[in-house]
Amino acid sequence: MLGPVILAASRSDKMRRFISAAPGTKQVVDRFIAGETVDQVVPIVEDAADKGLEVTLDVVGEDITTPAQAEAARDAYLELIERLKVLDLGPRAEMSVKLSMFGQALEGGHELALANVRPVVEAAAAIGTTVTLDAEDHTTLDSMFAIHEELRRDFPQTGCVIQSYLFRTEDDARRLAEAGSRVRIVKGAYKEPASVAYQDKAEIDKAYVRITRTLMEGEGYPMIGSHDPRLIAIAQELGRQAGRKLDEYEFQMLYGIRSDEHVRLAAEGHRMRVYTAYGTDWYGYFMRRLAEKPANLLFFGRSILTKG
Repeated sequence: MLGPVILAASRSDKMRRFISAAPGTKQVVDRFIAGETVDQVVPIVEDAADKGLEVTLDVVGEDITTPAQAEAARDAYLELIERLKVLDLGPRAEMSVKLSMFGQALEGGHELALANVRPVVEAAAAIGTTVTLDAEDHTTLDSMFAIHEELRRDFPQTGCVIQSYLFRTEDDARRLAEAGSRVRIVKGAYKEPASVAYQDKAEIDKAYVRITRTLMEGEGYPMIGSHDPRLIAIAQELGRQAGRKLDEYEFQMLYGIRSDEHVRLAAEGHRMRVYTAYGTDWYGYFMRRLAEKPANLLFFGRSILTKG
């Protein structure tokens, strides 16, 4: 399987240099990354709003090695929130954050990440929006969930992400499916060992359905992160079975993937949110998008050959 190989390459400095320099890389990166600056991403948020879509914005970058870099990541989100405030786009755009960007892996990282993310959550709440904590590899999750719980004491709308390929996730979903919670379910996009995660796609999909049912039957707000037409249809049916109205859950898809489906779901009355990443440190995010779907890798390979 190519996925694990690509995920391993996402940690390689040599591969980072090679791919960054490849002639066709920019064409493919532009498909998944909305831009490098706030100025470039704001028109995309405005265009989404005009189409009846919402967005969640991710300032990409994960390889944080110093507290100063973590503070710079915090400041990048604060700059984004200030721009959304000025343009009155807060209600249409939430933020997604990876705690690794806020220093989670550094010495004293749990406390450092909490200290850095809290001002972002406060600023988001002040303009009428919120923050969702993205899930990363399984070794980070206990810290992420603890920070999520701490933030929800003051900002109960703070969301989090769970991943269906992990064995632990069904228990996490039952715990999180409470009144006021916001939970995004995704399949997962990190290389995880067989001791903690399903390795077979069919098993991952089955777990995804079981977890979606738990969220739909719970009292929280499910966010269905998938591009899979079958899983989307199943989620719609589970929502109907649970007696949910169309605005009592939402779908989320990545910027640059199945854009027509974004508009179709919104036209049907669903809340549809586009996960929109931007920034200069795009490599890790980009490699996970290639690993998720072979067609993305083929598109990248053709682009390199064409531009070479």
